[in-house]
Amino acid sequence: MGAQAAGPLVVGVDSSTQSTKTLVVDAETGEVLARGQAPHTVGGPGKESDPRQWWQALGEALARCGPAARQASAVSVAGQQHGLVTLDATGEPVRPALLWNDVRPARESARLIAEGGGPQAWAERIGSVPGPSFTVAKWAWLRAHEPEAAAATAAVRLPHDYLVQRLTGQAVTDRGDASGTGWWAASTGAYDPETLERVGLTPAMLPRVALPGEAAGSVHTDELPLPHGALVAAGTGDNMAAALGLGLRPGQPVLSLGTSGTVYAVTTRRPADPTGTVAGFADARGDWLPLACTLNCTLAVDRVAALLGRDREAVEPGGGAVLLPFLDGERTPNLPHASGLLHGLRHDTTPGQLLQAAYDGAVFTLLRALDHVSGPETAPGAPLLLIGGGARGAAWRETVRRLSGRPVVVPEAGELVALGAAAQAAGLLLGEDPAAVARRWGTARGAEYPARERDDAAWARLSATLTDGAALLGG
Repeated sequence: MGAQAAGPLVVGVDSSTQSTKTLVVDAETGEVLARGQAPHTVGGPGKESDPRQWWQALGEALARCGPAARQASAVSVAGQQHGLVTLDATGEPVRPALLWNDVRPARESARLIAEGGGPQAWAERIGSVPGPSFTVAKWAWLRAHEPEAAAATAAVRLPHDYLVQRLTGQAVTDRGDASGTGWWAASTGAYDPETLERVGLTPAMLPRVALPGEAAGSVHTDELPLPHGALVAAGTGDNMAAALGLGLRPGQPVLSLGTSGTVYAVTTRRPADPTGTVAGFADARGDWLPLACTLNCTLAVDRVAALLGRDREAVEPGGGAVLLPFLDGERTPNLPHASGLLHGLRHDTTPGQLLQAAYDGAVFTLLRALDHVSGPETAPGAPLLLIGGGARGAAWRETVRRLSGRPVVVPEAGELVALGAAAQAAGLLLGEDPAAVARRWGTARGAEYPARERDDAAWARLSATLTDGAALLGG
């Protein structure tokens, strides 16, 4: 298979909530020569996962790539953000990882915000107001609720850091994923001593933050079907990798429709949103990736479809019902204890209209955050790049068009997180900007859909229900 490639081969890894995906990619052309996937399980009283199964799934996914994986010259791992991985002195997990969508640390989040000088101070120094999903809140929760586990922790890692450490033997992270911890400061580009002291962490417990374009090390393990000595990039968070995978330039807004919904854009200006709507993430290159995330996206709408006994595409227009599908609590808006809210039900409301209302509610919360995310480089009518599993669905696409009033582009390339990781590996190997590598690969090309008239009436109903239903939403 290597003989067919125009350039060296690289491996991109996407270690997500539900599974690990691997791609073997020609670094020169972007052609995907092999792919593999293996599942994860999520359980526990919150949202937890054993990090050791991510490693096992990585091995299984690489094995499914066949001989191509053994010919790779470089590898990069992108992983789900915010997860808290606690390791003991031998490098073994102390307990299952707390995942990004575990909202149990809501109380600790509120306490940390207050102790750190309030939302404005956090936004200016750290870049983000640390909601319940942020790693710092999860670590504070662990110290409060499982002090024995916290005391046994010698090292704290993010999910992608854990895999990089097992690959290379080195404790390394990158600025993109580190910016979602709450203890890496966007204002200084380094770990924040004040925050670390407040939560009882030391820099020695954390990985080194690699510079953009810097290697983490090389493959030093024989447990995986990868060449010993292959270069390993620093890796990054999944959203940062997707931005790389699209080759984003400043001013191109993205809506990602997956288990969670996200809206983001690359900007050259460091973001600092004291409302907490926008996380002021760093990207994997040296710019910034302001991002808003919702917990309830495709899974929530699929659940509503299942309750109605309908196919997910079986939507119908019309009706005045409003459905805010906050089935898992919500992060944007910050309502960690919320449940779903249905308003405006009538005798003539049809199941298809109710399903459409669920789509509307999920898209509405993302589009509300778009103006906050868009940097000065983004034109008001700029096309929205629609990615993630939901982007393949006509009901999702048409809902975005109707509620945004913007043109939509659906890139043909799937698996953008793994592709972005592959672009990072290729950039490291070839000495190039990874976003420029992805642009050379043409990853953002896809079907274009023109703007349609914005449904202002639906938008007004959704806004009013969110405001007037605040007491019922139980934030």
